[in-house]
Amino acid sequence: MNTTPTRGQVEITAVRKSFGGTEVLKGVSLTVPPGGVAVIVGPSGSGKSTLLRTINHLEKVDGGYITIDGQLVGYEVRGNKLHELREKDILKQRTDIGMVFQNFNLFPHLTALENVAEAPVVALRPDGRQRRSKAEARERALELLDRVGLKDRAHAYPRQLSGGQQQRVAIARALALDPKILLFDEPTSALDPELVNEVLDVIRELATSGTTLIIVTHEMGFARDVADTVVFMDQGQIVEQGRPEEIFSNPREPRTRTFFSKVIEPAFNI
Repeated sequence: MNTTPTRGQVEITAVRKSFGGTEVLKGVSLTVPPGGVAVIVGPSGSGKSTLLRTINHLEKVDGGYITIDGQLVGYEVRGNKLHELREKDILKQRTDIGMVFQNFNLFPHLTALENVAEAPVVALRPDGRQRRSKAEARERALELLDRVGLKDRAHAYPRQLSGGQQQRVAIARALALDPKILLFDEPTSALDPELVNEVLDVIRELATSGTTLIIVTHEMGFARDVADTVVFMDQGQIVEQGRPEEIFSNPREPRTRTFFSKVIEPAFNI
């Protein structure tokens, strides 16, 4: 039986983005195939998180374009020019692009179960149909909480959960819409060190599920374990990309070697 994923291909083409007079992304191009796991690493300020936010149009691009399964993200072509979609159409597109942020962003007045079940009830598919009934959404939410090891905490409020537990609820919430793609923006950076592994273990399991993952992280051992492709960014550009064993063991570019020599022990011989 062919189990190769057929959806979730991301094409980033010559994307540029500036804030004021500072160019943060300088013509970035990247392809992530369906079911691929791309991990983006690099120093702070290199444009990693900004690139991630352009994929679901939380940041509008100033140049270039992004497609998912061949469909433009945030724009449509009219008269040979790109025009931004209406807000409601952008929101529909985002239902196929789950995102997990650094700081959880859970609704404090909702239980874990309610946080996960909310979006499938109110969000519409790109074709305009409702995602799930309340009963279906609740059943699916319980399945997802069980998947991230929190079914027994379904009725707890965020304030009653540890940071690691809150982040696992956030991952379950992102999965609730059955997205084509999951984006992770440094998902462990706000956690105490002893809570990091419980979140990384959930993402490791997702990496084998066939969903396309694009992950920004500073956890180099984790990147080596889960990535199909490691992307090293610096100063708004992709300096180098390749399979983990290539990038971590024998990077081609001097800038990549210098970066890894400072963040990985033992250091590379350069």
